[in-house]
Amino acid sequence: MSASDVAARVAAAAEAGGEASVAFLRELIGLQRSGEDAVQARIAQAAEAAGCTVERRRYKPAEVQLREEFADQSAIATEERVAVLARLPGTGGGRSVIFFAHPDGEAFQPQHGWTQDPFAGAIVQGRIHGWGVADDLAGIATMVEAVRVLRAAGLKPKGDVILASTPSKRHARGVHALLHGGVAADAAVYLHPAESGIGMREVKALAPGQLVFRVVLRGTQPPTQEPGHTAFAHLAVNPVDLLPAVITALRALDARRGARVHHPVLEEAIGRSTNLLIGDIRALGDGRASRVPPAVQLSCALAFPPGEKLADVQAEVEAALREATATDAALAAHPPEIVFVSGVTGAEVGQDHALWAATSEAVLLGTGTAPEINPLHTSSDIRNPMVQSGIPCVGLGPLCGDLTQNGGRDEWVDVADYRRGVAVIAALIGLWCGAAEG
Repeated sequence: MSASDVAARVAAAAEAGGEASVAFLRELIGLQRSGEDAVQARIAQAAEAAGCTVERRRYKPAEVQLREEFADQSAIATEERVAVLARLPGTGGGRSVIFFAHPDGEAFQPQHGWTQDPFAGAIVQGRIHGWGVADDLAGIATMVEAVRVLRAAGLKPKGDVILASTPSKRHARGVHALLHGGVAADAAVYLHPAESGIGMREVKALAPGQLVFRVVLRGTQPPTQEPGHTAFAHLAVNPVDLLPAVITALRALDARRGARVHHPVLEEAIGRSTNLLIGDIRALGDGRASRVPPAVQLSCALAFPPGEKLADVQAEVEAALREATATDAALAAHPPEIVFVSGVTGAEVGQDHALWAATSEAVLLGTGTAPEINPLHTSSDIRNPMVQSGIPCVGLGPLCGDLTQNGGRDEWVDVADYRRGVAVIAALIGLWCGAAEG
């Protein structure tokens, strides 16, 4: 069966079932009132109705093994979580694929400032609004509905299709638990809406890695019991005065890396392949202007391209601060403390890869436009199958906006693009796995 025939059949089935696809997404939005277990139960039920066999895997995030990734233990969820794993067996002779997305969103804020009911799934001017709809309930709904649409089109995949609803927020590591628990396939696709402004015409095929770290500088407070330190300031070592040397060292490291580290896709997109950002500086005191703070803290993030090792990047940061300490008397007396908060390694799928070819063709057939690569979504979850299990992975999803995680209000997904996305993913199953009558 030709690619155009597969695309035409699933497009017709997606159009006929479009209202059902939207209703399912709205239902998931509403079920969040009852918690993640209720959402996962409905996902499992829908996957079973679409012909999948379903299992639930319980795991503890802190016990999940990782490759080329770490996070501070205090940031990792401690409670047991559940990943829903659904399988649609192929008829034989095709390639297998894992589709994954996460059912958990940002923690609900009672004082959210929304103009829409966060759990009503209201559709206004072609946009469906809801808490977590773009992060990532639309991704969950897309993969389940794509399987339903494929079956409605009278098609069966030749290769196995695996759907994974895997908790992700706050280092929940659901997809890691499945990958290290024996789940494997020939390819993977991460389904998540895109806020870039072009929706389904964008594919994430490259994810830079990211190292997040803090630098803490401790000073010496003046020898006094007075509540105010101003008169005694000359007797203190104010950690604020240590900042310039550290900032200079980090900027010099950033400049050296920018001149040395190159990746052609990133260079073409933004003219630079690595960046070190000082995102926050704060005094670790009580905030009073008349007291010397005991310490100050810089919070930093360093993005680096696929091909660099996380441990090597960490070592560069440590070396840069050691050098600064060795050449600055004040820093030598009060050396900076480095706390590595989290780190992930980058990964990519080249445009010469069969997965890119199938994805690009599915998007072209479904939208009428060939997709672009977005290489700038640092630490995207597309990295997980590649880094953890060597499984090539891309990511895509419909147009969205006002994400809660970005401080937005009235988070939304474009309804028409979501419906297109269901058809595109159903076509991708046919193109990648192969399609048979059934």
